[in-house]
Amino acid sequence: MSNTLHVFDYLSSTDPRSTAVCVVFGDEPFLKRLALQTLRDRVLGDADAPVDRFEGTEAEWRDVHDEVATVALFGGDRRLVIVDDADTFVTRYRDKLERYVDGRASRNVLVLNVTTWASNTRLYKLVDSVGMQIDCHLPEKATSGKTKVVDEARLLKWLVEWAQTSHRVDLTPKAARLLWDLAGPHLGMVDQDIAKLALFVPSAGQISPELVQDVVGGWRAQTVWEMIEAACDGDAAAALLQFDRLLQSVDSPIGLFAQFSWSLRRFAAATRLYEQAERRGARPQLATVLAQAGFRDWPRGAMQRAERQLKQMGRERAGQIHRWLLEADLALKRSHSSPERARWVLERLVLQLAKELNPRALSSPAAGPRSR
Repeated sequence: MSNTLHVFDYLSSTDPRSTAVCVVFGDEPFLKRLALQTLRDRVLGDADAPVDRFEGTEAEWRDVHDEVATVALFGGDRRLVIVDDADTFVTRYRDKLERYVDGRASRNVLVLNVTTWASNTRLYKLVDSVGMQIDCHLPEKATSGKTKVVDEARLLKWLVEWAQTSHRVDLTPKAARLLWDLAGPHLGMVDQDIAKLALFVPSAGQISPELVQDVVGGWRAQTVWEMIEAACDGDAAAALLQFDRLLQSVDSPIGLFAQFSWSLRRFAAATRLYEQAERRGARPQLATVLAQAGFRDWPRGAMQRAERQLKQMGRERAGQIHRWLLEADLALKRSHSSPERARWVLERLVLQLAKELNPRALSSPAAGPRSR
């Protein structure tokens, strides 16, 4: 039986079980904090009970082992010993940890807080068999090509539940979708925005998409729109100026990509819907396909603005948006995850949007020779 749980399952479980060894792994800091706090409450119960913590880059095995082997004198009959940033600690003392897990004699609980946790190691399999492992990545699902992507349906469902249980407000599914697009992909920032939104509604009140747009979108959303509009006009200089303004705020390039995607995916969807209608012999109104793609006339005039932007962008560029976003997403998650490289990816995306509507016209005889 596997003892590896996703953090969502662990948080929702009423099973107070704890084992001699627990591994909390993943790259989402907010989820790791929740997992560690819940683990602490379930092991110690008493909020005043002390927790022994070590820094993994400096900790020695003998010191950690002594703490785990010491009988608790105060605060209950168990002790909780946490090794933070334990990747280096695991690498240095893998053999000792394997023997310790295999022995599993202590009543106290040793917690290894790591970022990476390879499933093909003996230590992973031992802990999975006799201990407990809490996966603190964003929930994922496999695509048809076996590539894993974020399971946004499960994530948004959890955000709705989290808003109810922790902030006592009703976050509607559409509001959760918009909030994730604006504030993701860092759950800590999303949680802060939910707390801020909760101040605008009474207890057990409802957070609507309109409120999310007003409170969370604000200047950032307006600047993103201005940047995209400038890019679709072909004015790369103005678009890059707005992009630089965004980066001078609290946003990181990776955080901005969610807002890029949310704005641009709808244009791509509208273009696809228009082309599908054309293949059926119909010529729909732009307002119709934009509404089907998720645009709304809120605030008043937003639909006309979207029509103008789609016309400015043109079918050729709008038809490539999905591919451009996919390329940018893969680069940000792999080769260009650092802030400097991430900025280059988004600048490239802005320039792609800002190209001429019909590049072939530049090389036509009527266009004349091009200067170098």
